[in-house]
Order: sequence, then C-alpha cells, then structure tokens
Amino acid sequence: MKNKSIQVKGLQKSYKQHQVLKGVDFEVEKGSIFALLGSNGAGKTTAVKILTTLLKPDSGTVTVNGFDVASKPDNVRQAISLTGQFAAVDEILTGRENLLMIAKLRYLKNPRQVADDLLKRFGLTEAADRRVSTYSGGMRRRLDIALSLVGKPQIVFLDEPTTGLDPEARIEVWKIVKELADGGTTIFLTTQYLEEAEQLADQIAILHEGRIIASGSLSELKKLFPSAKVEYVEKQPTLEEIFLAIVGKKEAM
Repeated sequence: MKNKSIQVKGLQKSYKQHQVLKGVDFEVEKGSIFALLGSNGAGKTTAVKILTTLLKPDSGTVTVNGFDVASKPDNVRQAISLTGQFAAVDEILTGRENLLMIAKLRYLKNPRQVADDLLKRFGLTEAADRRVSTYSGGMRRRLDIALSLVGKPQIVFLDEPTTGLDPEARIEVWKIVKELADGGTTIFLTTQYLEEAEQLADQIAILHEGRIIASGSLSELKKLFPSAKVEYVEKQPTLEEIFLAIVGKKEAM
C-alpha cells in the first residue's frame, strides 16, 4: 500500500443507460509513469475525471495518495494536478502572469520565485512577458504543464497531453514527463499515441469497452503477442501491433 500512489478496484460508471466503466482494476506505483491506453470512447477521460474528483463513481473503491476520492476529495486535490487535452492557459495574460496567478491561488509564499523557476525549467524565460496568444502549440503545452506543477503536486494527471502537437513539440513534452518521474513525481498518462506509451511508460493498461483487458510493462505485453517465426532475426512487435492484436482478439470473442 505504501508504494502505491493510486489504487482502483471494481470501478463502475454509467451515463444514463450507457455503462462506460464496467469494473476497472489497476494500481500505480509511486514515482512511476503509468499509461492508460484506449480508443476514443473507451472510458479513459471518465476514469481520469473520477480519479481527480471531478466525477463521482457509481461503485468500486478509488484511492489516490492514500485518500478515498469519494469521502476525502479535498485531501486528494491537495496532492494532484490535472492537465487536460486542451491547454488551460489565459491567452490575454503573459506566461509569467499565468504562473503568478496560479501561485497566488495556491497561497504560495513566494509566487514570483516560483514563476521564475518554472519559466526557466520549461525554457520559457525569453517568452515570459509575451502574451500567451503569441505562443506556439508546443510553448502553450509547456506552460500548461508548468502551471500544473505549481505547488509541487505528488501526482500529475496528463490527459492526452500531446494531442495536436507536432513531432518536435511532442518529444519536448516527453522529455519533461521523464524528468518529472525521475524526480519522484507519479505520472498518470492517457494517450491514443501508442508510441508515446512505448517511449514513456513503466506500466501500461489497455482499456477497451469499459474494462482493462491487458496490463503490465511493455516487455510483459510483448509476451502476449505471438512471436514471429523468422529464419534470421526475430522481429520485435511494436506496441501498436500488440494493442491491435489484444483489442481485435476481444472483439472477435
């Protein structure tokens, strides 16, 4: 229990007659990068909303940083941050003003120092006093993640963080995510980009039609994939091939 940042057991959620999550179970180790994979409509965002206290579960237990999300949502909120699919930045303000605003809302003692440190860390010092409306997509996303780190949360939720970014900006975000995990922050990542999970994740869970149908490290998932018989070199399957094989197998049943 001590080394688990997140524990989910029997999680269910329905919208009217439609059951989105049908008994989801998984655990996330402290300081690890956990990737939740799934197609559109698989229930990834619903799961994230429940884990971050934005939505109440119908049944099951969800513990984040040792606190139950249903009975202790305030304790959970103090330990986490959430970066959604679209950059939640104020375009009228400058990068520095965005960071100062969040630091003040979190009642931090030295908001200016916090802003300066994060601007430097995310390579935004030169653009700090420009309006965010002039930023590129990659710069906005960097600022968005910087905003989510104000107050040093223990668990960072990134819901499809690189959607719409060009390859260069995506690699930049990956670098930041790796550095955060190396520093002891737990990262919970949802993504449709299988390469992203392949590059980053210590643990991967595949959510399909409301259930986790496979989970483990990349090497463990590779074992679920039938090995190719080649005379010279055994080809290693990509995560994309594994994902499609596992999901296809479920659909065929």
